[in-house]
Amino acid sequence: MSDLLAQKDNLEARYAELNQRLQAIHQDYANGLDADSEERAQQLQNEEVLAEIRRVTQEDLAKVAQDLERVKQLLAE
Repeated sequence: MSDLLAQKDNLEARYAELNQRLQAIHQDYANGLDADSEERAQQLQNEEVLAEIRRVTQEDLAKVAQDLERVKQLLAE
């Protein structure tokens, strides 16, 4: 039982971390492009990388949520 509680705590911490990362990515997109042309060019170059980080983070978040639900179900038994 204590192993499941520790696993639950770890999964909840990981979920919060991934969710925070995803929110930061969404904030980057919401900020739009910089007025400075050099900075804007750098942002455009980074956009593909940021999109891939977002995709992987969303996948990880879904897996952690699924694992967390499984652990919660086991704890409820």
